[in-house]
Amino acid sequence: MTFEIVLETQTPETADIRATCEAWRGRKGATSVSPEDARELAERLRRHGLRPTRQRIELLAALSSKGDRHVSAELVYDEAGARGASVSLATVYNTLKQFTGAGLLSELAVSGAKSFFDTRVDPHHHFYVEEAGEMIDVAAEAVEISKLPEPPPGMEIVGFDVVMRLRRVAK
Repeated sequence: MTFEIVLETQTPETADIRATCEAWRGRKGATSVSPEDARELAERLRRHGLRPTRQRIELLAALSSKGDRHVSAELVYDEAGARGASVSLATVYNTLKQFTGAGLLSELAVSGAKSFFDTRVDPHHHFYVEEAGEMIDVAAEAVEISKLPEPPPGMEIVGFDVVMRLRRVAK
């Protein structure tokens, strides 16, 4: 894959994009992120306070490629690899945690070791289909909470997530 990098001015931001694109040039297993998409994704990362590295851009491209959805770190790792990205599973986990901290994703812990990352970050709730391991969005206004407990002294409630676990009814 070859492409020409055209940036009008040299700033720290364009230097990051240039370095990222240059790293992709001629790289075995080069990613399918176009220079235009790389610039857009880099800007999105910057708006959320993250430096746009090659791996962050590759992972954000994989996450953004299929619209709003719920993904595991393993699925993102597999999808990124299929797109030509060269990242370890540990890097995927760390990057998803960084994206969550920056507000690009939200993390949903559904059982001990099972977590999903939600690309939809507006307020909403979820059904969790236990047999399928699938999350389904539920509109925030569809859930009515009539009473919340008082938080401990010195604390305030900043939000809550409702996950309703489902299983098929035996016939």
